[in-house]
Amino acid sequence: MSEPVTIFLAPDMKASAEAGQHNFLGKVEAVLRGGGLDVIYADESLRHAPFEGLGLVHMWPPMSARTLVMRRVYAYPFWAIEASDKRWQWDVARATFEPERVNGAKATQFESNWRKRMFGAAAARCEGYVYVPLQGRISERRSFQAASPLEMIEAVLAADPKRSVVIGMHPKEPYSASDIDALEKFEHRFERVTVVMGQMERYLPACDYVVSQNSGAAFFGYFFEKPAVLFGKIDFHHIAANVHEIGAEAALGRALDMRPDYARYLWWFWQEMSINAGREDAEAQIARRFRNAGWIA
Repeated sequence: MSEPVTIFLAPDMKASAEAGQHNFLGKVEAVLRGGGLDVIYADESLRHAPFEGLGLVHMWPPMSARTLVMRRVYAYPFWAIEASDKRWQWDVARATFEPERVNGAKATQFESNWRKRMFGAAAARCEGYVYVPLQGRISERRSFQAASPLEMIEAVLAADPKRSVVIGMHPKEPYSASDIDALEKFEHRFERVTVVMGQMERYLPACDYVVSQNSGAAFFGYFFEKPAVLFGKIDFHHIAANVHEIGAEAALGRALDMRPDYARYLWWFWQEMSINAGREDAEAQIARRFRNAGWIA
C-alpha cells in the first residue's frame, strides 16, 4: 500500500477539493496519485494532533520535516509549494533575478494584461504622496521586521518631509484602541498625513512610491511601476530598496531613483518562480516541487 499524503484544509476549501471543484488542488492530487501516493483530505484543525506522515498544509507552519506548505502567490492562479510558511524563506526569495534572461516583449504584454485584469482601466500616475499600506500588530517589531510599523511611519515622515503620506489600514486586520490612537496622533501632528481603511485600488496607482513591511500591496505596486521600500523580509524583495540590507535612511533615499525592469520581474516571479495553475504545464511545475522534496520519483 502506498503512503498517503494528508492535505489539511479549512472546511470550505476541503469541500471544494473533495468535490473536484478546486483547480489547483485537483492538479496537486493528480500529481500525487500519479506518483504512486494516496491522498487524504483532512480538516485543518487536525493538524494540531501528533502527525508524522507526509502532510500538506495551506498557509500554516509545517508540522515536521515531512510537511510542505502551499500558499497562493498574491493572486489566483499562482501558487507556491514550499518547505516553510515564511515567504522570505521560499526558493524565490533566495533566487537571483536576471532580467536579461526574460523575454521583454512577452513580459510587457503579461504585465499589461494582468494590470487590466486586476485593476481595470486604472493608469499609473504620480500625485505627490507616499502610500504606506499597513498590516497588523503595528506597535510591535517582529523578528522579520527592521522596525515596528509605527517606527516605519516615523522614518517615512522624517526622510520625506514634503510629500503627503497616505497610511492604509488593512481591512482584515484587527486594530486595538491603542493602535487607532497612535495612527490618529500622526494625523493630528502632520496635516499631510491621511489614514484610510483599505482603498488600495484608489491610492496605489497614484502614489509616488510605496513603503511597507512586506504587504502584498507593494508587490501589486510593481504593476504600476511604483518603487517599493521594504522594512520587512519577503519573497519579492529583489527590485525593492531593502531596509534590512542598507538601512532605513538609505532605502528611503533611494526610492525615487530606482528604475528596475518591473515587467520582466513580474514575469519571472509569477511565470517562472511560481506555479501558474492556469497553464498547461501546471502539473509538471507541481511535480517538480514534490520531486525536489523527495515525495515522488
